[in-house]
Order: sequence, then C-alpha cells, then structure tokens
Amino acid sequence: MVSPHDPLKSDEAQDAGWEAGKGGLIGAAKWGVGAAILGGAAYFWSPVYRKTTIQFKVYIQMSAMVLGGMIEADQRLRQYEAQMRAQRRWLREKAKWDRYEQEVAQNSGK
Repeated sequence: MVSPHDPLKSDEAQDAGWEAGKGGLIGAAKWGVGAAILGGAAYFWSPVYRKTTIQFKVYIQMSAMVLGGMIEADQRLRQYEAQMRAQRRWLREKAKWDRYEQEVAQNSGK
C-alpha cells in the first residue's frame, strides 16, 4: 500500500515520470536523426570530419541524442506540470461554484 505522505510514490509523480521518459525517448530519436543527417553531410563535405576517429563520431552522435532527450523530457515535464496546475485550478473553481450554488439555494429556500 502506498503511503499517503510519500510524494514520490503518488500517481501524479509516476505519471510525470512516464511523461518525461517518453519525452526523453522522442527527443533522443529526433536529435539522433538530425545528428545522423548532419554527420552524413559533414562526412561528404568535410575532410576534417572524415579524418576523425569512429569513437569521436559516436561521441558527437550520442551527445546530440542526450541533449535532445534532455530538452524534450524537460519540455514534456513542463507541459505536464502546467496541465496539472490547470486541472487543480479548475477543480478549485468548480468547488467554489458548488459552494456558491449551495449557499444561494439555501438562502432562496428561507
């Protein structure tokens, strides 16, 4: 059973983690494709790039993928946080309206 006071085990935290993970994978894929295209172009046009070792080329590719994953994961997490804030705000406003309607109904019944 999940402790009610453990914020890291809440459903919202789990959903945020999954959203960031999906964003990281998508970002790594996007930036990986972009880096591969740029690497192919650099290999075609740049003699300096052609002379670099395979290890350095892999490092450049991986660096782009890690950066893209971080950027996309952060963006997805920020979107998720904004969505959760908006949902909480909506629930607070709905509760206010419900209390107001209940108060009006009680006062009109007197």
